[in-house]
Amino acid sequence: MREPDDGEQPIEPDPEESVREAVERSRSGAPAVGRVVRDRFSTDEVFQRIIAAADEEITSGSRELFFSALAGGFAITITFLLYASLTASTGGDTVLSVMLYPLGFIYIIIGGYQLYTENTLPPVALTLERLASIPAMLRNWLVVLAGNFAGGALGAVALVYGGVFSDEVAATAISLSMKGVETAWWPLFSKAAFAGLIVAGVVWVEYAARDTISRLVVIYLAFLAIPLGGLFHSVVSFTETIYLVLHGELLLTTGMVEFVLPVLLGNTVGGVVLVTIVNYFQTTEHRLESARFEGASRQLSIREWLFGGFVGRSYVPLIDTAEGPVENGDHHRVVVPIANPRTEAHLVELGCVLASEHEKATVHVVHIIQKPDRPVRGYRGSRRRRIIEESESLLEPLHETGADYDVGFETSTVVSHRSFEEIFDIVRRKDGDTVVMGWSEDRLWSAARSDRSLSDLTRRLPSDFLVLKDRGLDTSHVLLPTDGGPNCELSAAVARTLQSISGAEVELLHVVDGPDEREAGEQFLSDWAVEQDLGGATMTVDDSGDVETAIENAAVDATLVIMGATERGLLSRLVADSLHMDVVDDVDCSVLLTERKGGWGLRERIFGRR
Repeated sequence: MREPDDGEQPIEPDPEESVREAVERSRSGAPAVGRVVRDRFSTDEVFQRIIAAADEEITSGSRELFFSALAGGFAITITFLLYASLTASTGGDTVLSVMLYPLGFIYIIIGGYQLYTENTLPPVALTLERLASIPAMLRNWLVVLAGNFAGGALGAVALVYGGVFSDEVAATAISLSMKGVETAWWPLFSKAAFAGLIVAGVVWVEYAARDTISRLVVIYLAFLAIPLGGLFHSVVSFTETIYLVLHGELLLTTGMVEFVLPVLLGNTVGGVVLVTIVNYFQTTEHRLESARFEGASRQLSIREWLFGGFVGRSYVPLIDTAEGPVENGDHHRVVVPIANPRTEAHLVELGCVLASEHEKATVHVVHIIQKPDRPVRGYRGSRRRRIIEESESLLEPLHETGADYDVGFETSTVVSHRSFEEIFDIVRRKDGDTVVMGWSEDRLWSAARSDRSLSDLTRRLPSDFLVLKDRGLDTSHVLLPTDGGPNCELSAAVARTLQSISGAEVELLHVVDGPDEREAGEQFLSDWAVEQDLGGATMTVDDSGDVETAIENAAVDATLVIMGATERGLLSRLVADSLHMDVVDDVDCSVLLTERKGGWGLRERIFGRR
């Protein structure tokens, strides 16, 4: 949660409860000690700890996941290196040759790197609770698997071309790798399923352990069982395959289809079916007591669970007080996401002004609180109530703003890792027509995690977006630069509303390339003003050909500039800090940036233009 502004009075927690919570809860809100026996967790409590970890994983960005998985895949090279080296030096002794096999896995799990087989448990647990969608889980798996394979491939390259192995060890490494290739498909799958069971079981037991020594012992013994039992691990198998390919001993397609694929499927089935689902169904209805709030009432719908963001949400926020999805019909809905109710009342007022132009309209103000990576205390039931009560207290004065306009008015609170993506989820669930949001230097929206890249999110907008760079909102004199186009039409609609509701004076500006084009420019501007029902506006044609300078000069007397997005889009450029027009920052008045619903289709993505 963001730090309170000066003047805010946060609710003081009860000292006795704070001490108890600090002792008994982890920072994520998951239990830090057992409820019945302090040094032993029940199955419900282990599940709660796994859910807390899964929440961090599922909300991590793709780049973050990939590079963690890349490091994990490269660490697997250590396992392969030591296995081959000890096998060669001990004459192939069954026990001695595998004594250091678990070292790479110890690095990965204790070091917090991502490993595909380890990921079969936490994201699946979150998905089984319908707190994350199946596409979100698959995205997590694919990113981690790609990173693991890339790291394993780099490790194989280092072993082959780095002079790490002597000729004897290199020959042993080839021999060990060929054992898997020469094993039939079904035995490979079966052996890999048991390996998946072992790895996913390690994850479950690891979250039941309370100290590093216990984790080390469990990890070591469990992964020692893989080579001793003649089992197979998918990332190790891929590393061995690339090693054989680089030595010219195997075709890549043959290795992938006949070796890596059955091992990968076996690991997945073993981890998901034999451990995750079994452990899930041995827990009780209390398994989410501290990891999520209100249980089933916060779950994804079946359609969202199956299809994710294609039909709604792909992830359930930590707290979401909004009602369920609505069908608006001819009802116009304006969504106003805010980060600080004390300082963003002007956004709410602007949203109310725009909504009041419609016969049936509702303004929905959502207070989005970005959950920090390291919250001070856990989100237990009492903490959850405090967050909601504090948010509702801050939102209460905004109801007075809504009461001044003849529109419906409602508020809600969302606590999430992914504040920017939550805006899009809320708009889709509420069938929003317009979003009115602010943009400032703190960039709250761009700082949050997202299941998808922010550029993907902003390429096809679910509603019209109005983004205000606020320098003191004053709508008395509105400057509207235009060259036509749908986004300028949206700007015109906003200006028309401000003119009729607030009595704003509207000035239209059109820039042409020289004096020879002035007459045509004047005719265009006159016709466009009539089309947009802004015939009474002041009209200015600038023949300098310099759009930015023309806007800056005209904005000297303006109190608000309304600008439509360029063909490359608005939000994607704001997120990337790549607005190609410096005028947004150079003028002294507020700037309202507008972009129509929709965005780039397949053709635009391929050819890069509309």
